[in-house]
Amino acid sequence: MKFQKLVIPILVLAIISLLYFLYFSPKDELGLFSDFDPNSNANKEIIVKILPEKGIVKDDSGGAIFYVVDRAARQLKVTGQLMLPAGFEAANRIILIGHLSGDSFHAHEVKIKD
Repeated sequence: MKFQKLVIPILVLAIISLLYFLYFSPKDELGLFSDFDPNSNANKEIIVKILPEKGIVKDDSGGAIFYVVDRAARQLKVTGQLMLPAGFEAANRIILIGHLSGDSFHAHEVKIKD
């Protein structure tokens, strides 16, 4: 009888642990642009790799244009009125916060990942 009382709490803990590690634990790998809804302006976070060979353009009004690639090798142009962090050009991976806007990604914030 005591064994049966322990089974349900153990199963509940196992399910909660599984959900946490599969869905809610922080990820350190490149994200996918396909996870974004192209019809939504909700800002989401994604980890991507910079493509410095395609160039990084900064304009006088505070805007920046550069290219990134996701885990599925999808390359997108990133635009936005952003302040690029120090060491941006030398960074390997970055975190973008923004949304898809047609064939580009409109970023509101950029952080260096490593």
